Parts: sequence; C-alpha cells; structure tokens
Amino acid sequence: MKNRTFVNVVVGGLIILALLGLVGTFTANPAGFIQRIAVIALIVLAVYLLVRKFSKSSPQKKEQRAFLKAAKKSKKRLQHKGGDGTVKTSSLGTLASLKKSNKTKKKSPAHLTVIDGKKGKKKNRASL
Repeated sequence: MKNRTFVNVVVGGLIILALLGLVGTFTANPAGFIQRIAVIALIVLAVYLLVRKFSKSSPQKKEQRAFLKAAKKSKKRLQHKGGDGTVKTSSLGTLASLKKSNKTKKKSPAHLTVIDGKKGKKKNRASL
C-alpha cells in the first residue's frame, strides 16, 4: 500500500513538472513550440505507418496466401490421384482462371419446405 502511494506521488509530480515545462516553453517561444510538436507528430506518424506496413499484413493478403496454399495442395492431390502422375495445366487452369470461376459461381437456391401448423385453431387473444 505504501509503495502504491509513493508511486502515485512520484508519477503525479512528474506530470505536474512536465505540464509546467510545456507551459513555460509555450510562453517563451510559441512558434518554436508548435514547430517542434509538428515535427514530432510527423516522425511518430511515419514510424507508425512503417511499422504497420511491415509488421502486420492485411486480411486480404492472408486470404490471398491461404488461397494460393490451397491451390497448391489441390494441384498436388490431383497429381497423386492421376494414373500417370502428370496433370496437364489446361485441365487445371491457371490461378487467375480459378479466381474468376470462383467469382462467377452463383449460389444454389435454398430449398425451403413448408411445415403445416395448426391452421384451424383460433388464437385466444386477450381483449383490452
């Protein structure tokens, strides 16, 4: 408990000193202060964009990688199923044609059935 209050006092003191320093710098040289803040913001933005670009890939890239991996797997599977072990590329098609065929496929219509309920029975509704 004592350590927590000590840490709170130290952090609070640092925040107060930082605010006093910012106010003092702003009153002494407002143009330089604003320029310094703008430069820091631009550097932080550039670093953020670089890290974001190189560290995490977008979901679209992940889907593309998964699609290519599945295409390679299916190609290998078809080669193993074939009698002579060779599969012509014309029968499989290219990856671009596989992508186009996936986009042009239409969903099959939903086959719905009607369930007969108690149609003859009247509902007993409360009257207001």
